Amino acid sequence: MTDTTADAVPEATPRLEHFPVSFFATVMGTAGLAIATHRLELLLGTRQIASLVLGGIAAGLFVAVAAFYAAKLVRHRKAVVAEWRHPVRLSFFPTISISLLLLSIIALPLDRAVAGVLWTAGAALHLTFSLVILSTWIGHRPFEPPHLNPAWFIPAVGNIIVPLAGVPLGHVEISWFFFSFGVMFWIVLLTLVFNRLIFHNPLPDRLLPTLMILVAPPAVGFLAYTKLDGGVLDGFARLFFYAGIGLFLLVATKIGQMARIRFALSWWAYSFPLAALASAASVFAEIIGGTPALVLFVALYAVLAVVLAILVVATMRAIAAGAICQPEH
Repeated sequence: MTDTTADAVPEATPRLEHFPVSFFATVMGTAGLAIATHRLELLLGTRQIASLVLGGIAAGLFVAVAAFYAAKLVRHRKAVVAEWRHPVRLSFFPTISISLLLLSIIALPLDRAVAGVLWTAGAALHLTFSLVILSTWIGHRPFEPPHLNPAWFIPAVGNIIVPLAGVPLGHVEISWFFFSFGVMFWIVLLTLVFNRLIFHNPLPDRLLPTLMILVAPPAVGFLAYTKLDGGVLDGFARLFFYAGIGLFLLVATKIGQMARIRFALSWWAYSFPLAALASAASVFAEIIGGTPALVLFVALYAVLAVVLAILVVATMRAIAAGAICQPEH
């Protein structure tokens, strides 16, 4: 009998040293799909089975990815430090805390105590990441315009996500703090990122998918603001929602260019922003009513489902081919 135990241990893979922190984006995308599916089930009045299955997959994926990255931290500490010092990869470390925050949203209807633990851990870790990363950006002069890309929005997005479970858990003022900090952070970065995109060299192909991250802050901002404001659809809420739609349409003009690039883990940048926009459309449809808003949500959800299916298949093929977790050339 062949001993397969060693094959299951993260340390057995020679690619462990190059296991990227951006792998947590797969958790964000899957969790985002679970949350959007939950919204679809609520609107259709169906049993909440698919969202629970997807939520369980997201939780299992988080455990697996965290186990591999923890093994990397133990066995290849220098590689983790190199990622932390990398001007682009640094922004992906908050995907760890964001994953915890998204899992807290998924857990909320099932167990408030578990959701509270996940939310507390995620919020505390994300605040730490945000402050340390901002401090690094402010005090570390080697950063240059070509290093700036939409992935820098990730820390801001996490702050805006906090109210989604924070308000139902009763942490209203803390949620307002995170929301305010995140929105301020987003507005500043939005100006910087557009300056880089317009006046400097185009993004390299491997970073083109990160353009979709432009959609995430306003989409999540709409969801968070409506939570904080009791579900009122005022002018500020509409600003967030329509900004998200506008940025989505802007990114869609680049779909032909993005479709031609080779698969990389950066493709997962398509997933969570789409999920956030679909969830925002569902809340918008619920508040405003009417067929057009509902059709918009269903259309966005269909796009999200197709994109996630493509990402899963492409990722599995890349893993089987050994094309992931390789050193950059």
